[in-house]
Amino acid sequence: MADMKPQVYKDPRPPEYFAQFHERSRTKEPNWVYEAVRAVLSPIAILFYRTHAIGTDNVPATGPVLLTPNHFSQMDHFFAGVFLRRKLRFMAKSQLFGPPVLTSIFSHGGVFPVRRGYKDEEAFKTVRAIFDNGGSVLVYAEGGRSRTGGLGEPKPGIGRIALESGAPVVPVAIHGSDSVRKWKKLAFPKVTVQFGEPISFPVIADPTREQQMEAASEVFAVVREMYENLERTDRNAVRRSLTRT
Repeated sequence: MADMKPQVYKDPRPPEYFAQFHERSRTKEPNWVYEAVRAVLSPIAILFYRTHAIGTDNVPATGPVLLTPNHFSQMDHFFAGVFLRRKLRFMAKSQLFGPPVLTSIFSHGGVFPVRRGYKDEEAFKTVRAIFDNGGSVLVYAEGGRSRTGGLGEPKPGIGRIALESGAPVVPVAIHGSDSVRKWKKLAFPKVTVQFGEPISFPVIADPTREQQMEAASEVFAVVREMYENLERTDRNAVRRSLTRT
């Protein structure tokens, strides 16, 4: 992980700059750009990274749903979405928005920003709007990429979304993507994405931070269990064990 760029923890740009991206995400579905990116990156994910998915049936085919993966690589967006028929919407750090071409791809492809370094209520409003339209949202449980090579700790954001919305939460373990950067040495890791069974929480209109953390920790405990099981065994053994149950 030593070749990762230093973290920038505060985005100096005003919230008004990001309003255009939130407005689009709240009122419009991802367009053809989503499918184009999927078409380009799916062969890379499947052929080079040998990506396999387990438990895709656990993701509801319709209606609001929150997916909460761990996060090692910028490719995790694509690993999580490549085997799902429905289009995912992604909450991503605001620093990704800026370069014109990439920003256009992100905005039209279903990505919306969370303003780094601030309590960004607009990001949560966008999630609620997407849920109101029956959409699916992916939010990384740890809030950002792990820089240690191991799982981090959950942030309260996923707990807040789960409690305020009542939407089912699908824990997601992405295993192998911590080594994605080794492609520069022509070493491509084997990536496995496991979708856990949905977890539902009773709606709490204004959950305390303690309640948010409790819900987030419950979800991430499942992510951790799936990830560690994939680490101990392999995906074929995990798939066989699920078939037997």
